[in-house]
Amino acid sequence: MEAELKFEKEHTSGIAVVGSYLIDAAKRLGIEIHDDCGRLGLCDTCAVTVKSGAEFLSEPTKAELEQLSDDRRKQGERLSCQAKIAKEGEIVIMTHEKKDPRPDEQRKHEEYRKEFEELPLEKKISRLMELEAVALSETLSYVMNAPYTIGGKVVDFLSDFGFKFEKEAKEAKKPDEHKEESKEPDAKKHQSKRGKKRAAENDIS
Repeated sequence: MEAELKFEKEHTSGIAVVGSYLIDAAKRLGIEIHDDCGRLGLCDTCAVTVKSGAEFLSEPTKAELEQLSDDRRKQGERLSCQAKIAKEGEIVIMTHEKKDPRPDEQRKHEEYRKEFEELPLEKKISRLMELEAVALSETLSYVMNAPYTIGGKVVDFLSDFGFKFEKEAKEAKKPDEHKEESKEPDAKKHQSKRGKKRAAENDIS
């Protein structure tokens, strides 16, 4: 003897042998119903809602009475690991969306890791290079936006370095004669500093 099953959400229908449990019949039709307790009736993760045809199923078991409240049973909920097809007839079932108990951050991390593992090698390398570029950009942004004691020193250093580089670049472009002229004032300046230093030493002595 057989019964006709219709799963509304999946838009799937098929024939199931009388005596089959709903969870097994669903699996034969390609519909996976999760159960965390190993079909022992110790949880409600495999619960489904029987929209019509409940009279063609076995009576609720002790496990169903314990796991499903009166209101849930009145709404047609059954544990698919406990509800058995008892008679021929048409049974319409609505499966439930399983809630993921993992934190959002952990779930997203695992989903990203799974997605990354399925990528071809060249895509993995490209993705890693993108992540490295983003990390470098965020690090630079953090340093530049840090308190003035850090950011200010970085800015001063970059400014001094740029000024020195610009000065040396201009100096390199000068004719040789002009380079000598620019060296003379610097030499006089150094001599003047040495003279002042000697004078100060004489005053002390």
